[in-house]
Amino acid sequence: MTIKKTNHFSELNDAQKEAVETVNGPLLVLAGAGTGKTRVLTSRLSYILQNKIAHPSEICTVTFTNKAANEMRMRVEKMIGNSIAGWWLGTFHSLAARILRANAELVNLKNTFTIIDTDDQIRLIKQILSLENIDEKRWPARSLLSIIQRWKDMGLNPIDVKDAFHSGTDFANNQAIKLYKLYQNRLITLNAADFGDLLLHVITIFQRNSDIKSLYQNKFKYILVDEFQDTNASQYFWLKSLAEKHKNLCAVGDDDQSIYSWRGADVSNILNFEKDFQNTKTIRLEENYRSTGNILAAASGLISKNQSRLGKTLWTEGDMGNLINIRTVYDGKEEAESISDEIEAYQRNNNSINNVAILVRAGFQTRTFEERFLKIGLPYQVVGGLRFYERLEIRDAIAYLRLINSSDDQLAFERIINKPKRGLGDKTIRQIEQYSRSSKLNLEMASRKLSETDELSSKASSTIRLFSKNLDKWRIDLVSKKLGELVEIVLEESGYIEMLKKDRSIEAPGRLDNLKELVNAINEFESLQNFLEHIQLVMEGANNQDIETAKIMTLHAAKGLEFPLVFLPGWEEGLFPNQRSIDENGESGLEEERRLAYVGITRAKSDLWIFNANSRLTHGQWIDCIPSRFLDELPEKNINRFSSYSNNYNFKSSIASEWLAANNKKVMNHFQDNKYDNNDTNFKLMERIFHQKFGYGKIIDIDGDKVTIDFEKAGEKKLMLTFIEKI
Repeated sequence: MTIKKTNHFSELNDAQKEAVETVNGPLLVLAGAGTGKTRVLTSRLSYILQNKIAHPSEICTVTFTNKAANEMRMRVEKMIGNSIAGWWLGTFHSLAARILRANAELVNLKNTFTIIDTDDQIRLIKQILSLENIDEKRWPARSLLSIIQRWKDMGLNPIDVKDAFHSGTDFANNQAIKLYKLYQNRLITLNAADFGDLLLHVITIFQRNSDIKSLYQNKFKYILVDEFQDTNASQYFWLKSLAEKHKNLCAVGDDDQSIYSWRGADVSNILNFEKDFQNTKTIRLEENYRSTGNILAAASGLISKNQSRLGKTLWTEGDMGNLINIRTVYDGKEEAESISDEIEAYQRNNNSINNVAILVRAGFQTRTFEERFLKIGLPYQVVGGLRFYERLEIRDAIAYLRLINSSDDQLAFERIINKPKRGLGDKTIRQIEQYSRSSKLNLEMASRKLSETDELSSKASSTIRLFSKNLDKWRIDLVSKKLGELVEIVLEESGYIEMLKKDRSIEAPGRLDNLKELVNAINEFESLQNFLEHIQLVMEGANNQDIETAKIMTLHAAKGLEFPLVFLPGWEEGLFPNQRSIDENGESGLEEERRLAYVGITRAKSDLWIFNANSRLTHGQWIDCIPSRFLDELPEKNINRFSSYSNNYNFKSSIASEWLAANNKKVMNHFQDNKYDNNDTNFKLMERIFHQKFGYGKIIDIDGDKVTIDFEKAGEKKLMLTFIEKI
């Protein structure tokens, strides 16, 4: 193969050149956001080939996504002037699959094994649960799959799982390990493997067959791995095994961008690299080619508060640019209005809306922006996920509401009659459909009539009668209850909430949050009919994806992307940093939340806005919000703070350490227990006041800067004094 001569160093800075030229021995390249890590990887690969240091077959280059692998492949082919088809360049799973196919018989598979997807995994687990007489409604298949995937990410076969590893996984009365074994045996019988098996089987082969391990250790003289901070235990063990002989492992990553622990990633892999590999050379890429000086200084100041990091400081030869704008608004609605106003102003200055991104911490936050953008005709795209009203749990909830609103809604009936599962099989559903056609009754009435006959099984009849009884009750509730309250009642009494609570998948907490946001959404409407008509209009207002759009996405989905103008809404305690992450993981959870904030800030090239609200509608109730601690961790010289409303919170990051010292006491409780210094309220009990949102009311309790007010129309609310007026 002829390799085109390329000047690898012509466009590289000194640190990048050093990373490319340092070929032998373990190398850790700490590549900060926007510092050109992909250029370094491709240049290093090309350098090794051009200088004939190794043959292409002797180099293993690992990426995390097919997109990254394809991008690297195209860049290298352009640099060397040759196709690299057949090279060992790809994702962890694709490369492991190549090794496994060549040695499948060593783990009792044929080399023609099938790689199954998530749907097949769920189907297989359901079969096993059924054979073991385990109630799938009580012990969902998806929950067991999450447990099994976690064990595989840890590199554990069923025989390796000990009590220490399955604490907190009390599935079906401690049957998880047994079920894991049955699942693996079934896969072998089917000559199949799931994605977790691809690495796990290869690790098993290496452990049991030293000759095979030596073969690949000798083969790969050089190993390059991208996004090293995102590796899990299984991936790290595989890389270590391959690098044992030559020790030429080049790991490129950024410990400050490790944000996927919920998917199995372990930041300690990159933090301990220098300990695990003796004589490691560490090179820091700190010159940033993406963002302005103020953005980089703010990001560096924030992330410096983390203790578990190797340390680096981003800088640029470019100018400082505009200050970061931090705006405090009254509520989520004003937040969406303010951001849309800024976007429209940006457009009026002849800038493309394609340059704009709104990055949220949680998926449910997109709803407010979608509603606002649709209202004013601002084109948008939800990236990396569905629009709010397209999400599975939202469509299910709306189907319940549609059926309550109209018994003639056949599609709604079909969608929810067995969701959550009520033991109604396909046979029962077909019987209802047949009777509906023959009797010319809608599906709901047909099911009611059938349940009073002997046509259905006694169990099916009983289930339908209970469902019908619930429908009757909910229709009465529709008249007597507030819409948000109705939604909560329906989701609870239908068993839908319980279904999600039992679901231990990664997605389940987010689905529950989305349903809470649905309660907020429906409370804005006077009638159920108006809300359902609104949903129809929203769904019909789908964007033409060929036009330019503002991008809405989660912070996790934004990693690796960049935009000239970025908005970061919802920087409040409990929302960001996320309370669930802190409760479950303590200090490490807080530090990962800070890394996520760092990722968000460094997506911005030129302009950055950060928003926090003084109050938010949560589960149909208004709550006071505490500004995120991250706001006080940003260097003051790099930011511009202004507010539509004032507040007296003075949150300092030192509270984080206080919380950690208090044996994981919940942060929110910590703040709620704190009293404010300013007790000079100038307000008296039973004094009549006015509030811009809630109208007239009287003060019934005063607690520092907080007051409880009995509003004439809105009922009792707890608010900050700064938001009420004397009359």
